[in-house]
Amino acid sequence: MTDTTAPQRSNLLGMTREEMEAFFLSIGEKKFRAAQVMKWIHHEGCADFAAMTNLSKALRARLEEVAEIRGPGVVYEGTSSDGTRKWVLEVEDGSYVETVLIPAENGKRRTLCVSSQVGCSLDCSFCSTGKQGFQRNLTAAEIIGQVWVASNSFGPRNDTANRPVTNVVMMGMGEPLLNYDNVVPAMKLMLDDNGYGLSKRRVTLSTSGVVPMIDRLGDELDVSLAISLHAANDELRNELVPLNRKYDIRTLLDACQRYLAKCGDTRLITIEYTLIKDVNDQQQHARQLAELLEELPCKINLIPFNPFPHSGYEKPSRNQTMRFQQWLADLGYTAPIRSTRGDDIDAACGQLVGRVKDRTKRHARYIQSIQIDAD
Repeated sequence: MTDTTAPQRSNLLGMTREEMEAFFLSIGEKKFRAAQVMKWIHHEGCADFAAMTNLSKALRARLEEVAEIRGPGVVYEGTSSDGTRKWVLEVEDGSYVETVLIPAENGKRRTLCVSSQVGCSLDCSFCSTGKQGFQRNLTAAEIIGQVWVASNSFGPRNDTANRPVTNVVMMGMGEPLLNYDNVVPAMKLMLDDNGYGLSKRRVTLSTSGVVPMIDRLGDELDVSLAISLHAANDELRNELVPLNRKYDIRTLLDACQRYLAKCGDTRLITIEYTLIKDVNDQQQHARQLAELLEELPCKINLIPFNPFPHSGYEKPSRNQTMRFQQWLADLGYTAPIRSTRGDDIDAACGQLVGRVKDRTKRHARYIQSIQIDAD
């Protein structure tokens, strides 16, 4: 029987420059075609080979046969009262992920929060995203596709001085370093001049502390690094961030020092610290945090907890948050408080959810525990 199945076309959206060059060589073309097509995809937002007018008609026809430019589908796009924009995107297999664009109050910076997994493979106790469970890693095309969708939503992008996306933070759904092989190529596209041309200081990867992958990342890229710390002692962090039981705080901070040494410049680690009422927001916690970070070049971002149903945690008062900030200031630390943005469209930190076919069964156990507590 003759196989009439059409050959699968290569999705060019997630290919790095090296991968794109290899693709064009594989179809008998010159490597320079890679730069041309990358600019059409990432600079112009073009998904139609027929519109790529600096390619020959024969090449455009050939690309139609063997390749495609396929990004995630937009299920929902909404804008918060504060200007924050959120997209719910459908990826392969029908799962949903979310990405959020946060404009600075001065209008000069637009930071895109990008997801790396469908759900999250970790289960931090204060994060609603983790309560959905986990299905799979996103592909490089699905990761960079979030940047592509957000950038395209602003229309033509010829004005490089007014970029629709000026900063990217890998702080959306998922733990980026547990999807290393797809996250790194996507970040390379963010940095590539034929991609989005962002500075390495404007691309930030946030991790809960996957130590071996921090070391590996430092050998390949020197993007900015953020650590989801949230506690200054192992006993409390074991409760808030279960990964700490595998890589404790000291091991994690040593990896941060090694990462900074590889960067070769005056870089700072960003320490993310979610303030939870009566859990980690007392003066003793501020003192422990200051002592812990004394030897690490870093800055601290304070994030008031964003409540979600049945979490068991509460947001500290504004006064308590300000007191914690002042305690750190008295100890020599500048610790800005991250303003809550987009909470009216559930786009705030820790609130991103999607549609996850949870293969871990974690979400079902979570719902069951809620029902037991209610009884």
